[in-house]
Amino acid sequence: MRRLSLCLVAAVGALVAVPGALASGPSFVTQGGAGVASPDGAFHYVTISDGSRATLLERVEVARGQVNYWIRLKGSWGTPTIGNGATGQGLSHDGRTLVLASTPGAPYALPSKFLVVSLPRMKVVRTIALRGYFSFDALSPDASRMYLIEFKPGQAGDVSRYIVRGYDMRTSRLLPGKIADRSEDEKTMAGYAMTRTTSADGRWVYTLYQKPNGEPFVHALDTVHAAAYCIDLPKNKGLYNIVLSLRNGGRTLAAHWRSGRPWLNVAVGTWRISYPGAGFPWVWVGPAIGSGLALLAAGALLRRRRAEKLQEHAGQELGLA
Repeated sequence: MRRLSLCLVAAVGALVAVPGALASGPSFVTQGGAGVASPDGAFHYVTISDGSRATLLERVEVARGQVNYWIRLKGSWGTPTIGNGATGQGLSHDGRTLVLASTPGAPYALPSKFLVVSLPRMKVVRTIALRGYFSFDALSPDASRMYLIEFKPGQAGDVSRYIVRGYDMRTSRLLPGKIADRSEDEKTMAGYAMTRTTSADGRWVYTLYQKPNGEPFVHALDTVHAAAYCIDLPKNKGLYNIVLSLRNGGRTLAAHWRSGRPWLNVAVGTWRISYPGAGFPWVWVGPAIGSGLALLAAGALLRRRRAEKLQEHAGQELGLA
């Protein structure tokens, strides 16, 4: 039975080892790799270490497969990552703002730092330093608000409990309270990000998470109105191979295997779960196969009985002779 609960938090990005992954407070960020893609897919923004306590932010033109511009950043910075596939995050939907996370040498180092880069100018516009353990989660479409995951004091080594916070990029202020704080009795959430997809307008961010007990859920974050919902899903042992995509003009969130085979659909807004057919009428094939096997068995039995009668009749004739 479907369970729907209002989330107060976004879940933590996947804490898995990936090539080029470095600790950043309580999260992981990536240097090298594919980086983060622009909304039109024409460019990838990739961070790499220059070997002298600095970072190169490169703009890679996909069509030509080459770096067409780069800037040098003081310190060690990387792309926030989500999921087992280390999907790059931190780029606003309008393609104008990129947020990078610090990669300190010691895990859970304080303060948590983020770098805001203006992509049209390829220039750093500000550095954000926060007291506490924070990791990047999402941006609103115009980058006016950033969403951060906060781990509570004294839980630096425990990433199972956390809340989501909003950061006003226009006033450079960490907003008080929790996102969607509609129930004072609501507990903090726990989980590890597996994969994510975003609506065409950049407003909704949908992330598939796995709880510590193995149960999956989808976290739906409205980055414009600062609201979040959690939709609990049935257990799936192949969760690492599940991806999310939006269909029907963004009205349906589809969870399916990488091969395209469907698992389930979630109706956006009502958050109701349904199970699509796989495109072949297996519900009818099963009974048909069963009936066919029954007929074959009956035919074999009939032939056997006829053979036995023929043998018996032949035996009687030989006895009379």
